[in-house]
Amino acid sequence: MINRTWLSTFKTLVEVGHFTQTAEKLFMTQPGVSQHVRKLEQACGHALLTRYQKRFDLTEQGQLMYQYACQIEQQESDLAEAMQLDSPHIGECKLACSGAIALYLYPKLLELQKQYPRLQLPVEAAPNTSILTHVHEGKIDFGIVTTIDHPELYNIEPLGDEELCLILPKDYAGKTLDFDGLNALGLIGHPDAQRYLNLYFSRCGEPALEQLNAETFYRSGYMNQIHQILLPVAQGLGFTILAQAAVESCAFKQELVVYQPKTPVKLPLSLIHKAQRHLPARKTLIKEYILEQF
Repeated sequence: MINRTWLSTFKTLVEVGHFTQTAEKLFMTQPGVSQHVRKLEQACGHALLTRYQKRFDLTEQGQLMYQYACQIEQQESDLAEAMQLDSPHIGECKLACSGAIALYLYPKLLELQKQYPRLQLPVEAAPNTSILTHVHEGKIDFGIVTTIDHPELYNIEPLGDEELCLILPKDYAGKTLDFDGLNALGLIGHPDAQRYLNLYFSRCGEPALEQLNAETFYRSGYMNQIHQILLPVAQGLGFTILAQAAVESCAFKQELVVYQPKTPVKLPLSLIHKAQRHLPARKTLIKEYILEQF
C-alpha cells in the first residue's frame, strides 16, 4: 500500500519543481523530501525521477504516479464536497415497488425529475419479500409494500389501500368460479401471484374459493414483466391476479374481465425505509412527494 504522506510530498515536488522550495512549502527539510521520494520509489519498485544537478525529470513511472496522486486528491475533494452537500435537488434515491405501483408512480417521479434534472430516481419492480430484504440491507432507499413481517426493522408510512383483481378472459364473464374451472384454465404466474391468490381466496367472502390453495393450480404460463402478464389472459390462455392499477393501465383491457367477489380484497400499502436511518434532504423531499401521490 502506498503511503499517502510520501505520495503527497511527491505530488508537491512535481508541481513546485525544486527540492528546496518543496521543503519550504511543506515545512520540511530538503533531506526529508528526498527521503519521502526514495521510500515511494522503493514501495512501487521503480525510479520516479531522473535527477540532474538541482533539477529532475519524471520517468514514465513517475508520470503515472503523479497522475495517480492527482486522482486521489480529486477523489478526496469530491468526497468532502459530497459529504457536505445536502441539497434536496441533487443525488440518487432508489425505490422498489410492485410492477402495478410502478406503472402508476414512475411517470409521476419523472415529472419531479423534470423539475430537478440532477435528481436520479431509479425504480425497481420487485416482489414484496425482495423489497423488504433490500430495504433492510440498505440496497434501496424506499420500498412500497403490502405486508411487513418485522415492522420493528422499518419506518412505516401508510399510503392507503390496493385492491386485488382476479382477472380472466372476457368469455368468463358471469361464470361461477371453482377449483376445476380455474385449474382447467391455468394460472399465469408472476413473482407475487401465489401470495396474492392466497390472500384473495381467504378474504373474498366466498366459501367456494376461500379453501383453495394457490400452489395446487396448474400453471399455464409465467411472466415477470408487468406489461406482458395480462397478454396470455387476454388470449384465453389462463387467469391471474394483479393490483387494479395494472388492469387500468392495460392497453387491451376490453379483452379481460375482472371477477367481482362478494367482499372486495384490499391490501394496505405502506412506504418503508430502514429504521433509525437519517434521511438526507433529497430523500426527505422524495418521501413527501410519494406520500402526496397517494
